[in-house]
Amino acid sequence: MEIIPAIDIIEGKAVRLSKGDYTQKKVYNEHPLEVARQFEDAGLKRLHLVDLDGAKAGRVANWKVLEVIAGKTSLVIDFSGGISSEKDVQITFDSGAAYAAVGSMAVKKPVVFQDWLTAFGVEKFILGADVLDEKIMIKGWTEATEINIFNFLKHYRTKGIRQFFCTDISKDGLLQGSSDELYKKIVDEVTDLKLIASGGVSSLQDLENLQAIGCYGAIVGKAIYEGRISLKELTIFNNS
Repeated sequence: MEIIPAIDIIEGKAVRLSKGDYTQKKVYNEHPLEVARQFEDAGLKRLHLVDLDGAKAGRVANWKVLEVIAGKTSLVIDFSGGISSEKDVQITFDSGAAYAAVGSMAVKKPVVFQDWLTAFGVEKFILGADVLDEKIMIKGWTEATEINIFNFLKHYRTKGIRQFFCTDISKDGLLQGSSDELYKKIVDEVTDLKLIASGGVSSLQDLENLQAIGCYGAIVGKAIYEGRISLKELTIFNNS
């Protein structure tokens, strides 16, 4: 299972939210590149970079942060937040992202999203599925839908998407463990997809549980920043 550290960006700074609440923001580092270099120096290979300003505004906002990190590290970056037009997709890739992670547009404008898959290549996209009570949430977790997570994933599996990350909003940023039951249900019900678990990871035991479930990867954020899991421990786990 691949460990993917996360950096969330607001106003160019590395932050974390609790349960997606923008009013519960904690700044961890004013220079995200420093954080990214720490991940790289520890031997980690990937990075999940989230443009929270972009997610709220509905357009990519912090692409310069992406450009700097991509240009000054060798991390394989997936970038998400505010990707809502072909221009946003182009900016994402031009700024150095290996993958564009898209959620809201896949829900609200599936025809447009399909056009992106065709134009840029389906292998360049990760499907983002933010979930609350097994229903998809969009626009930076500010808008609820009635779309069932399992139907959503099965639909995009037929379109060629193979890699996706799923965040249980009720767990995110709380350091109370990940949504093992939800992820097990997804792995059992939706085959041939690479599930990247996100939200709630607080210990190495959580990662071991996700690996046992069959997750392809796990995004780790606040547990790193709060010192619950060291980068050395993550590197050892990643290489085991």
